[in-house]
Amino acid sequence: METSCCTTSSTNTEISKRKQRQQKENKPYRGIRMRKWGKWVAEIREPNKRSRIWLGSYSSPVAAARAYDTAVFYLRGPSARLNFPEFMVDDIQHHDLSAADIRKKATEVGARVDALQTTGQARADSGRSSEKPDLNEYPSPETSEDNLNF
Repeated sequence: METSCCTTSSTNTEISKRKQRQQKENKPYRGIRMRKWGKWVAEIREPNKRSRIWLGSYSSPVAAARAYDTAVFYLRGPSARLNFPEFMVDDIQHHDLSAADIRKKATEVGARVDALQTTGQARADSGRSSEKPDLNEYPSPETSEDNLNF
């Protein structure tokens, strides 16, 4: 009887280790998850309540993680476990904020990071903005249409 008990507990330990590994692969940051269609979302549970604060939907996991970091910092203060502690600035007004205020601050940060990453990705994908044209060269009919930026 004792052998079955020990076997069960070791099996449970193996299962929990497997789940932890899968979570690390699927969730690169704390407080975020990926939707089936590829968007990253962030939400956080309010302390001592069953309700959650919705922090938004983002195209990158970094933006969702930064939104989570902002919310957890305003909820739990400087002792909070953050994904990016180097980006957090201590704000004196972090006490006594409502859930709506925390959501607003977190979505602002997440949207800003998402926009910066999206424009950075677009620039890297296009490749045109990094090239500087030779202003001393006359345009040819083939290259003049390629260099138009609207």
